[in-house]
Amino acid sequence: MEAFRATISLIDVLFDGLSIGAVLLIVALGLAIVFGLMGVINLAHGELMMFGAYTTYVVQNVFNSLGDGISGFYIWAALPLAFIVAALVGLVLERGVIRFLYGRPLETLLATWGVSLILRQFVRSANWAMVLAIAAFCLLFLGGRWLLNRTRRQPPPIATLLLLVLSAGIGLALGALFNRQSVLSKLWFGPRNVDVTAPSWLQGSWSPASLFSEEFRTTNEWAQTLGLLDFPTARLFIVGLTIVCIVGVYWFLQGSAWGLRIRSVTQNRNMSACLGIPTERVDALTFALGSGLAGIAGFAVTLLGSVGPNLGGNYIVDAFMVVVVGGVGKLVGSIVAALLIGIVSYLVGSGTLGLLLPSTEIFQPALEIVNFFATSSMAKVLVFALIIAFLQIKPAGLFPQKGRSVEA
Repeated sequence: MEAFRATISLIDVLFDGLSIGAVLLIVALGLAIVFGLMGVINLAHGELMMFGAYTTYVVQNVFNSLGDGISGFYIWAALPLAFIVAALVGLVLERGVIRFLYGRPLETLLATWGVSLILRQFVRSANWAMVLAIAAFCLLFLGGRWLLNRTRRQPPPIATLLLLVLSAGIGLALGALFNRQSVLSKLWFGPRNVDVTAPSWLQGSWSPASLFSEEFRTTNEWAQTLGLLDFPTARLFIVGLTIVCIVGVYWFLQGSAWGLRIRSVTQNRNMSACLGIPTERVDALTFALGSGLAGIAGFAVTLLGSVGPNLGGNYIVDAFMVVVVGGVGKLVGSIVAALLIGIVSYLVGSGTLGLLLPSTEIFQPALEIVNFFATSSMAKVLVFALIIAFLQIKPAGLFPQKGRSVEA
């Protein structure tokens, strides 16, 4: 019976680590597509995740204003909207910035890092005055560019520069004017974290002992011990959502026409273009898909706690570790790496690994090391060290790429 109880406790701990790995996997899925298939180092991926989280927060407030009867159903509207909003932001990012930087990883890294800082500050200070000012700038600049292109085939650079300065000046002036109105100057979110409340049916927990009758649970010692195993419903939902995302991404890449085009462009861009595949459209779709998955990850994180402008920065490094350890462009590798990193981080950070080691003289040095890293921040340090040591042995990851794409 003691061994059975120890096994129950171990399963409970492993599930907590599994749920952390599931959240990390959703974050890394989009990054595995963008970084693994396109070779783009997108440091703004975490901010796309942040947009998905804030979309969930806005949808929740809208449903709450409609009444208590339907407020609990916000989750089914927030899930697709988080994907769509993050995908649209990613599409704008790809069309406006990244499309000019393909094949230049250092410039892409610096550009997306700057975009991530801009997006964080935008969320902190966003209000109607800022949005109207930005809309006015875009309308003036893009409309002016369109008129210049209509009048002259290739307008001189000085004309574009003057148009940019004029549009920016008008936008700033309008922003200052709008900020004087209290209604327009009120912040949407602000720098503080906002709370997203999970629906009532996701706030409880589930135990395998509930499969038995109440009489059996009260009289049988094994069933009583099994009742110690308690899974939070929200984390079960996240694990299920992760499985759906994995199946959906696999089907899209392996079983759809656009998935075939994405894999073709990934392996040989020039030959794909010669065969009539629209490579620019494929790039945009791939980046939008990866960004949308980041939005779903932001939705999932809201079920675990509050969200804020720095949400994405807490996951972006771990997501890159998942992609690198699993093998660039390998979906199976991302799954295995996310689960391993999540479980190891939780076992070490919660101090559970120290309880699992025997307290004998042989294991005493290992026990002292594990207990030293038994905090969430120090656990990340240990995981980093283990990953660095692993990459010295297998620099291409758990599942390295094979074929012509590697030789190119």
